[in-house]
Amino acid sequence: MRYILIGSTITALATILSAQSASAQPAGEEISGVRSNEKDKKPRARKADEDVFVLGRIDVYGDRQAGGTSGQAVSQSVVSAEDVRGQNRNTLDDALRTVPGVESTNSGGQRNERMVYVRGFDRWRVPLSIDGVRIYLPADNRLDYGRFLTPDLAEIQVHKGYASVLNGPGGMGGQINLVTRKPTKELEGELRAGVEFGNTGHLSAHNLFGAVGTRQDMFYLQASGSLRDSDGWFLSRKYDPVPVGNGDPVQESGKRDFSQTKDWRINLKAGFTPNDTDEYVVSYTKQEGDKGAPYHVRDNVRGITPSPITGKYQNNWSWPQWDVSTASFNSHTQIGDASYIKTKSYYNTFDNRGAFFDDSTFSEQKTKDSENSYYNDYAYGFSIEGGTELIPMNTLKTAFHYRRDVHRRWSHYAPDVTPADIFPLQRRIEDTWSVAAENTFHATDTLDLVGGVSYDWYKTRRAEYYSNKEFGEFPLFDNHAFNWQGAAIWRPTADTELHASISNRTRFPTLFERYSSRRGNYIENPNLGPERAVNYEIGGSANLLNGDARAGGAVFYSRVGNAIESIGGFACPEDETKDCKQSQNIGKATYYGFEVSGEWDMLSWLTLGGNYTLLKSELRNPGNPDLKPDGRPEHIAYLYAHWRPVEKLTITPGVELSSSRWASISGGKFATKPGFGLANLNVHYEFNDQMSFTAGVRNIFDRNYELADGFPEPGRTFYLNSRVTF
Repeated sequence: MRYILIGSTITALATILSAQSASAQPAGEEISGVRSNEKDKKPRARKADEDVFVLGRIDVYGDRQAGGTSGQAVSQSVVSAEDVRGQNRNTLDDALRTVPGVESTNSGGQRNERMVYVRGFDRWRVPLSIDGVRIYLPADNRLDYGRFLTPDLAEIQVHKGYASVLNGPGGMGGQINLVTRKPTKELEGELRAGVEFGNTGHLSAHNLFGAVGTRQDMFYLQASGSLRDSDGWFLSRKYDPVPVGNGDPVQESGKRDFSQTKDWRINLKAGFTPNDTDEYVVSYTKQEGDKGAPYHVRDNVRGITPSPITGKYQNNWSWPQWDVSTASFNSHTQIGDASYIKTKSYYNTFDNRGAFFDDSTFSEQKTKDSENSYYNDYAYGFSIEGGTELIPMNTLKTAFHYRRDVHRRWSHYAPDVTPADIFPLQRRIEDTWSVAAENTFHATDTLDLVGGVSYDWYKTRRAEYYSNKEFGEFPLFDNHAFNWQGAAIWRPTADTELHASISNRTRFPTLFERYSSRRGNYIENPNLGPERAVNYEIGGSANLLNGDARAGGAVFYSRVGNAIESIGGFACPEDETKDCKQSQNIGKATYYGFEVSGEWDMLSWLTLGGNYTLLKSELRNPGNPDLKPDGRPEHIAYLYAHWRPVEKLTITPGVELSSSRWASISGGKFATKPGFGLANLNVHYEFNDQMSFTAGVRNIFDRNYELADGFPEPGRTFYLNSRVTF
């Protein structure tokens, strides 16, 4: 309890001290994120593009004004900054939990990665970008969505199934884009402080965010920083420790062992706006993180389980470095009234270190299985997009993309032993290009017909390996793919939009899928080909009841061919008595279902809303007929209400529902994990237009549940947040 009092005091003091500067600001100034409107107490929508870095958005289809989008985007959901802040969702995976068609989950295993499925497509098939610049890890693209913080974002764009070919290669199952903010006033700033507590009352995390910016007639400047520091979260009180073999439980009750994380990010932005249409922006984003790696609670651990009854010991891993940076330049130049040019250039870095130890004490690295593994990767590239209205009823856009990815890795085996056993630096390099065109024909005032094509190709420049103290080079292969898509968007009334679309897109394999032996268990396949998905969708949205209600939905069907799957039965090159696997284009998959969402301002002081998704998933792998679509529940739903009993107070209860799901277990088998329901509550109070306070609880009933086998999720969690703007 004393930790709750300490945390409450810190947060309250931050609020009171910040209020001194806030009180000097003019009253009545509108700010984003305030849910209650003083006039009618209904949720107040943020003004369009009020604080959104528009050049950082990705488009879905052309509109009647070159360079933008109109109406409801095909297959798109947008998570606003207000949604993120109002529910204390400080990481990307958590922010996406309430989006229809999206399931957040845990990768399982000891990489301790958070990831999402978008209508059944995983992180390899749905590219992630920040302000339109793709975040891609050249080795294996194993993105950890838990590392990406959300406080500095203006919105999160989620494109499902249909992602425009203009946005570059790889959008096989959609695309996720994190859009940062830009300043709107001559001088503005924001400060947030928050703390989180487990169900024991002990402090589990603290969060900080600060931003300052200025917007002048011809330029703007902005700087922001986010920090999330957690010593580890707490399991449900209903978690029951289970002894493993003839030893002790791997995980006792209380705090989840090795669940600590620390992440911070800064974003700097300088923009030049010489007129009302043109914009030239230099941005820099840097984020760093380190994390622990919790054990599977029912598998053997060296140092805890005296001797493994079945199977092997788990790995003893930690990830002391997971760093990403992006320096970029964005521009938009208007040419006359009907044409424009947009450019983007960037330089990415990714520095990663994995530390592998001998046992659960994490104190020694003396055996051949222990090492420090280093990735020092980088990428650079550019894109140029142009658009014009050849005739008043037609918009034509074209784009060209180039990117070079460089993977550099080296390892230090058994670091505690001398002389040093160094696995020297190896380089793998590939170039990727894409040429795309998209045409929007405005058939009538209410009907748009969109068609897009692209041609993508890559060239492997270098693929080094090191074996028997000698360097070698894998065979170098190139590959290419043609993509196409089309959509019809009809707006029969000002409040209704209907669409139908088809998208035929591909994904190239990663360097890991082509060249990694995965510690001697796989045979490389340098000539691995691209996967292909055909996505169909019919959907729409409408404003109802004179604008007091909003509803939308879609029916979708996706068919995947040449899917990359593992097949066994091969003799390992280094030990022919051992069975090895290989990645091949032998799989097929089908994802289909529907999603619906709606919101109703039932009374001036009460809003009800929610969404529901039905997803059917079918996977086929000739080498593994028992393969299951793990991590993809058939039913997910999110229900909420905004209750405003008084003008400045908003109470938001919410429920997250999920049906059972398949989860992979040891031995290549699968088990069913039970469904669950999580009840949440958020209370938001506005002292004035510049200062607010939020308190809430997640998983109110302390449900004990798992998203991946052997990896239980957090129990009941409390949070307190304060926010001040000027």
